[in-house]
Order: sequence, then C-alpha cells, then structure tokens
Amino acid sequence: MNVTVIGGGVVGLSSAYYLREQGCEVTVIDKENFLDNCSYGNAGYICPSHFVPLATPGIVKQGIKWMGDPRSPFYVQPRLDLNLIKWGLKFMKVAKPENVELAAIPLRDIAIISQKMYESWTKIPGFDFAYEHKGLLEVFQTDAGEEKCKHLLEKAHELGLTDTVLLNYNELQELEPQTRINAKGALFFKCDAHLYPNKLMAGLLNQLQQMGVRFIKEEAVTGFDKKGKQITAIRTAKNIYTTDAVVLATGSWSRELAAKLNLDLLLMPGRGYSVTLEDSPYKLNHPAVLVEGRAALTPMDGNKIRFGGTMEITSTKTPPRLIRVEGLLQAVKKFYPDFDVPMPSADKIWYGFRPCSADGLPYLGKSYKWDNLVIATGHSMIGMSLGAGTGKLVSEVLLEQPLSMDIRPFDPDRFS
Repeated sequence: MNVTVIGGGVVGLSSAYYLREQGCEVTVIDKENFLDNCSYGNAGYICPSHFVPLATPGIVKQGIKWMGDPRSPFYVQPRLDLNLIKWGLKFMKVAKPENVELAAIPLRDIAIISQKMYESWTKIPGFDFAYEHKGLLEVFQTDAGEEKCKHLLEKAHELGLTDTVLLNYNELQELEPQTRINAKGALFFKCDAHLYPNKLMAGLLNQLQQMGVRFIKEEAVTGFDKKGKQITAIRTAKNIYTTDAVVLATGSWSRELAAKLNLDLLLMPGRGYSVTLEDSPYKLNHPAVLVEGRAALTPMDGNKIRFGGTMEITSTKTPPRLIRVEGLLQAVKKFYPDFDVPMPSADKIWYGFRPCSADGLPYLGKSYKWDNLVIATGHSMIGMSLGAGTGKLVSEVLLEQPLSMDIRPFDPDRFS
C-alpha cells in the first residue's frame, strides 16, 4: 500500500514509522522543512499523569478572568472569527465534570501505549533521544493547589497509577537538594518520563530515512483528487502525488486542510512558548509542573533546562506576543527563587502552535466521508506524549488490524 502522511511533526513521523514497519510505501509531505515545528520546543513529557483534558470547568472560568491580561497562562485573543466562536461554544458546553471523568480512561490508555512505544525505540541502535523515566512533580504553593493535587491523587489511584504519591515540603526538597523550592509540597507521578524533543525528532527523521521513507519538504497541500469515497491524489503547488491512503497529521493547520475534504474539524491553534538554557547553571533532578504558576520545567539531555508554558488561543497568522514569556519566567522565579533567568532576546525564544480540539481529546480515526483517510490531530499540549502511541494506532486503523485500545472517544466525527 502506498500511504501519504501529511505533516512532519511527531504524530506524522510516528505514523510513518509504524506504517513503514508494516511494509507500506510511505511518503511524508510537509509545508516546512521538517526541522522546526511544535514537536521541537515542547516540555518533552511522556505523561500518563495528564489524564485531565484541556476543556475543564475551571479553565473556562479562569480564562474569562484572564482575557484582559496578555501575560496570563491561558489567553483567548478576542476577535470576530466564526471558527473561534463555534469552537468556543462547544468548548464551554463540553467543559463539564462528567466529560472530564469520561476523558480520563482513554487519555490514560493512549499515554501508556505511547510510553511503551517510546521505550521500545530506546532499544534501536543509534537512536538516542535522552529518554529518562524519573517521574513528574506537580508543585503547589497554596491550600487550593494542595486540594487539587489530593483530588488528582485519588483519581490517579482509581486509574491504576498507584505509584503516585503526595509529598510534603521536606520530601519534595529531598528530591531536589541542589535547588531551593518555594512550595508547600508536590504530587509525584512516578509513572511519567521525559525526553529531549530536538534529539527525538532528529533521530526519528534519520531512522525513517534509513527505513526508506520518502520526504517531500516545503510543499503545502492545496487540494485533493477524489473518486467516490476515495482520495486518489494529493495536490501541492508543485506536484500531484497519487496515493492509496492518506494520514492527515497537520497539527494546528488541520482544520483548513480538512475543510478541503468537506470535513468540519472543531480545532483552534493554541500557541505556547519556551526558553531553553544550554549548560544551565541551575540543577533539577525531575521535571516539574507549577500548579499555581501554570508553567513547566524540564531538565534535558544532561546539561539543559527548558521552561515552557502558556496557552494562547489565537490565529496562526498572529505575531508572537513575547511579553507572555515574561509571565512564564516570573512564575518560575516564584517557585524557584534562585533561578535568575533574564528575559532572553527574541531569537532565543521558541514558540509553536498546539492543535486544540473542542473537548481536549485528540481526533484519531477514520471519518465516515472517506474510506482511505485517517485523521490524527488535536492533541493539544500532549502531542509529544501521545505521538508514538498515536502513530501505532494510525497504522492499526489504516491496515485494519486489532486496535491496541478503544479509540471511539477520539472519533473525528464526534461533533458533526
């Protein structure tokens, strides 16, 4: 089978890997050069702990409060945009406790599958992506933050993540003896791992090249040729590529591309920012999420620390708001008072767009409109975490093999 994967992020490349492993002839098309997308600048978490979707009652209420603050961790750019309005109305409708509860099991399952896939990749000779299974700390400063973590602890144990523990201040500080922490305590998810995204992406590209995957760079898809319920060819401004099947894994640009196939994906770009200290003078043993600060810190590749966060629901054409990085670094300073990280120059700040579905769950599977199309997008802030597992599931769906999990909660047509 000749399969064309559209999108060169971690989801697209992981899909290419498992399809090629199953004997498919695979071509990957990307509008850029495969060297810089949302898969490169993220926090690198591989996290079964992230079983709470983006669409929660609390984030809606908090987001309304934060709309006037461009430094806030969650910011929706006010604008007249029909797609934003449709997405926002659905987001508010589904952001209910019962839907959060229903999302937990499928998010846990796909994350565990993905973690197993990444661990299998560590055994491939020459494929080093600084993978470490050290767990993840959710650090809190307030009574409200502690209560939130206690609730997460109960839920984690209910989901079988029984090695999750609540730490008091002394226990937290013992895990990070080189770094003074301003906190009450932390929730410690021992199930989580992390990696260095830059190495992962470079290594995955190299691995796919060795496997014989074909890469088409700097060609944006402009349309499709169709016959009945089949996509027969993919068009770019330069070429026409015939195909037997298509994987749509174009991240934050998926809504526009899906529209060319008469599909209405409720999806908006959510921009995030990160700063990476090379040869960091500060030391961390464990990745950490700052509960009240809504920021993430990750020690990477032996000598680096990456600070990341913020969610800015905006257009992919909107210029970056670098002022948001100030808020990110201020949050870090409140928790780690010895971390004097100055505001970097613009060329040292990374930003990218996460594809946010209307309920915080990925879109993964076939649409009823097309027999040979698999959609794999909408992973929000956990695209790296779910990337390898999504790729495995894409190959199973397309090749009609037994599925590693029930993917019905990820149905791309669920809002149609």
